[in-house]
Amino acid sequence: MPSKSYPAHRSLWIEEAGAMLSLAWPLILSQVAQIAFFTTDIIMMGWLGPDSLAGISLATALLNPFLIGGFGVVSATAPMVSQALGAREFKSVRRTVRQGLWVALLVAGLIIPIAVSAEWIFLLLGQPEKPSALAASYLDIASISAIPALSYMVLRLFISSKGKTGAILAITLISVALNVVFNYVLIFGKCGFPAMGIVGAALATMITNWLMLFMGMVYASKHPKFRRHHVFARFFKPDWPRFFEFLHIGWPIGLTSIAEAGFFGFAVILMGWIGTEAVAAHAIAAQYASISFMVPLGLSQATTIRVGHAKGARDPARVGRAGWSSLVIALLFMSCAFMLFVSMPRSLVGLFLDASRPENANIIVLAASYLVVAGLFQLFDGAQVSLTAALRGLSDTRVPMIVAMIGYWLVGVIVAYVCGFVIGWNGVGVWIGLAVGLAFNAVVLAIRWTRREQLGLVTN
Repeated sequence: MPSKSYPAHRSLWIEEAGAMLSLAWPLILSQVAQIAFFTTDIIMMGWLGPDSLAGISLATALLNPFLIGGFGVVSATAPMVSQALGAREFKSVRRTVRQGLWVALLVAGLIIPIAVSAEWIFLLLGQPEKPSALAASYLDIASISAIPALSYMVLRLFISSKGKTGAILAITLISVALNVVFNYVLIFGKCGFPAMGIVGAALATMITNWLMLFMGMVYASKHPKFRRHHVFARFFKPDWPRFFEFLHIGWPIGLTSIAEAGFFGFAVILMGWIGTEAVAAHAIAAQYASISFMVPLGLSQATTIRVGHAKGARDPARVGRAGWSSLVIALLFMSCAFMLFVSMPRSLVGLFLDASRPENANIIVLAASYLVVAGLFQLFDGAQVSLTAALRGLSDTRVPMIVAMIGYWLVGVIVAYVCGFVIGWNGVGVWIGLAVGLAFNAVVLAIRWTRREQLGLVTN
């Protein structure tokens, strides 16, 4: 019997890994393409000079934690829709998507007033005056993107939960291409438009996000597989029980996302205390870390869906296979990122800055040193996002939120400050703090995932 059951057992793991990758690869490519929005802005701001590069880095450091937190709140769409599909409760799918869009509008309405008050926040935190003013001019316009970006995320997760991740990839690639064109035209003044610099980048971001939402709405309402759900019918009819259920699951995810994004955003503030060159170098190293993170992040979206389907079907064994398969795939990829960052940091930094310009010399040295440390925490970063997503598929969101708060804002921030300013390692010390915070989260979440059945997170 053991000799016969082992191959069958192994085939189930291979089948799960294949299903995970089949669902995940368009989402992974979508996330990689999505980061091109910010990469395009940063590269073109680098062409304008260190002040513009520092300005957009400050702007994204403020906006991104709130925006990513909003994405976290509305990402309750994935486990709720997936569990409903697993249980074949199709009316529940429609109710969840509608109220997810309501929550998206609510969260956007909270983000925009904060973002348009940016300049005095930067100055209060001791940031350089010129980059602060440039960042504020960017946020006055780009903050409006919260409305279409959050609304599209709800539709994206709905579409992905139904298995149509290829459509997400197509919409993302079209949007990235449009963003590149709009950036080039509006930042540098092409095709008869005036050169608007960082304001042009903000306009390009806003226009592209609205177009992305429009494409998502058309697909979700016209494709035969989604038309029967009628997610936009009677849109203004309230469904308060589902609305509050959505918030109940979503707000811990949002705070978890804010804790992580805010942790990395606070690192920019710490870099600002060191100087403009440190901020610019940090922006480049952080961009590479963000690019590599997009792969396990895209995989994590598939993880939540696969785990959610298994939970809805009351299949604990399949829950385990989905979570562990995701973790292994994430670690394999992040091992490759680790080797790349550590082996050729200066070459990677050289893609962002012209090494022949004397004013860039010190920034290149700093960015390369930060990138080496970023390579060291790749495995922890991949592990924590995969484990968080697996637990999220079980609707376990509150304990991971507490772990994130402690890991990032107690452990990580303290280590970053001590290493950066007390010991005197400056920017490298700040990046060591980032690594320690991620490592703490990965270890604690791994313990919780291992004990999921004892904790009652999975039922037959």
